[in-house]
Amino acid sequence: MTAVDLPVPVLPSQAPVRRRPTHQVRVGDVFVGGGAPITVQSMTTTLTADVDATLQQIAELTAAGCDIVRVAVPSQDDADALPAIAAKSKIPVIADIHFQPKYVFAAIDAGCAAVRVNPGNIKKFDDKIREIAAAATAAHIPIRIGVNAGSLDPRLLKKHGAASPEALAESALWEASLFEEHGFRDLKISVKHHDPLTVIAAYRQLAARCDYPLHLGVTEAGPPPQGTIKSATAFAILLNEGIGDTIRVSLTAPPVEEVKAGIQILQSLGLRPRQLEIVSCPSCGRAQVDVYQLTAKVQAAFDGFPHPLRVAVMGCVVNGPGEAREADLGVSSGNGKGQIFVKGEVIRTVPEHQIVDALIEEALNLTEHTNTAQEAAS
Repeated sequence: MTAVDLPVPVLPSQAPVRRRPTHQVRVGDVFVGGGAPITVQSMTTTLTADVDATLQQIAELTAAGCDIVRVAVPSQDDADALPAIAAKSKIPVIADIHFQPKYVFAAIDAGCAAVRVNPGNIKKFDDKIREIAAAATAAHIPIRIGVNAGSLDPRLLKKHGAASPEALAESALWEASLFEEHGFRDLKISVKHHDPLTVIAAYRQLAARCDYPLHLGVTEAGPPPQGTIKSATAFAILLNEGIGDTIRVSLTAPPVEEVKAGIQILQSLGLRPRQLEIVSCPSCGRAQVDVYQLTAKVQAAFDGFPHPLRVAVMGCVVNGPGEAREADLGVSSGNGKGQIFVKGEVIRTVPEHQIVDALIEEALNLTEHTNTAQEAAS
């Protein structure tokens, strides 16, 4: 047969996602919407009134890559703690307000970077919008209208018969229109539900009917992996359509896990620069090494590695060579040994017990060489 040169296919992932144009708001020193990078949020699980514990958790979230953090303010003691927390946090703090509108004003006075309100949970909230808009305008902070399926305005629940996409979107847009009547447009909107398909439909409706930045979330998503999968399903579809400006992966897990999941979702969609990535095979009857154990050791050894590398851990030679071409470095294992490859080339073979050390050594060599080349080029 005559050889034919086939064109290199252009994969969908190579085409940049066209983001939905939105109004931009500023949350502390972080911009949301208007083409700004998509941010990752989480929420503290400590008692906000415990300032030290809350700041410690915020520090852990910051180290994990969290961009914006939310704290609950259900009591006066929590409101009293806000000034210290807002002043000492390294990332913007949003006050989460339910039931008591007085805490909205306390959060604004405390110097919080933004306030999230749930209209369905605040009695006579609509009567307070003029005052809230005036206070937020004076403080130059945005308001997030956060509509949840579990606390939808009873009037809309009765009208639609359920917390449907239409009900969620109508609730958010109604509240936004009331702020607009007072000339206030520094709004973000979220409409959360536990069902990913409902979330997708609700945000599509919002995207078609307003230009406010949208905060994506699947509420009460559950523990990992269920919660991660439900969030990733909704986020991937919406973000790939250009919908969404900031995200929170709501998990029944420590909040740092939410941040890690959110960052990984954005990286997998090409919406955030790739960091360290472990590519590993699922193992099968061909494997001649305990892939689970080896991958766990590699993952632990590379935890916190500061350079964006793709590391492949393969259990046999079937897919190892192919992954070698795609990964920065990795190992193909078998017969008590591991072939270490860098940039697609096998550079040495080591005993199985030396695989992890060899990968770390080559990773350091690779990043040092890359840094030296970049310095020379500049």
